[in-house]
Parts: sequence; structure tokens; C-alpha cells
Amino acid sequence: MPRPLGELEDAVMTRVWKWNRPVTVREVLEDLQQERSIAYTTVMTVLDNLHQKGWVRREAEGRAYRYEAVSTRAAYAAALMNDAWSQSDNPAAALVAFFGMMSEEQRHALRDAVRIVQGPETPEASAAPEAPEPRQREAAQQEAPRQEPAEPRQEENPGSAEDAAGR
Repeated sequence: MPRPLGELEDAVMTRVWKWNRPVTVREVLEDLQQERSIAYTTVMTVLDNLHQKGWVRREAEGRAYRYEAVSTRAAYAAALMNDAWSQSDNPAAALVAFFGMMSEEQRHALRDAVRIVQGPETPEASAAPEAPEPRQREAAQQEAPRQEPAEPRQEENPGSAEDAAGR
């Protein structure tokens, strides 16, 4: 799992991803210099580090290298989201909280992505109602009768070894 890129690594990778072609240190340097004062050797070191970490591949061109992204920014973002989600002790709750933070535009993008992953709609799927909006979901949860919790399963309520032995 990738760790998040540092600020300068992200600035460099943003250009590599945006240009979507092999780039030189000089090209990245000149573009970065429009925003900040930075040395050629700093950009060269960052690109070398990104190469060693597996973010870019490089090909020699004379005495220099051309660097190219190994994967897309979308794949990077997906890997970060997957890692964050897998760290949760309650993945469903983490997703509900994440969805609650989304803008309407992001929710539409999510719906589109789910449609792409699921493939063509079947007749019965197209008749299914859409998921309720967050406010509707909250209201439904408040109106729903509360059920008494079932007896805890052993893995949810681990006791000591003595408890398990019946002492």
C-alpha cells in the first residue's frame, strides 16, 4: 500500500500525471519554478526518489532521464482510499460517514462508477428505487423501531481464558 506522497512529490507527480508522457527534470523544474523557487538538483532528487519508490519509470536519454508515471492519479487515489477504509474496525460505518461527507456532484460520480462496475442494468435492477439521500436515511433510522441486541457472539465479546473455561 502506498503511503501518501509528500508535498513536493505530489507537485512533481501532478505534472507527470497531467502531461501523460515521458518528462525530463528540466521540464518539471521550469513548470515548478512558476510557483516556487526550486533547484534543478532538488527536482532531480525527487524524481529519483519517486523512481526508487516505484511511482515512475525512467529511460536514459543521453546524459539525462525521461520519467513516466507507472500508474494514474486515479489509481493512486483509489489505493489511498482502500488503505484508509481497510484500517477501519467498522468498514460499513466508515463508508456511511464517507458518503455523508460527499457533495451532490461526488455522489453522482459514485453512482456512475457503481453502474460501470456492475455492468449493464437488468430489467429488475432498473425498477429498483435509488438509495435515499442522507437526510431521508437519517429520518428512516430515527423512525425505525429499535431492536434489542442479540446475545453477543464470542468473538465480539471476548472474555478471559478463565471465563471461557467456565471458572
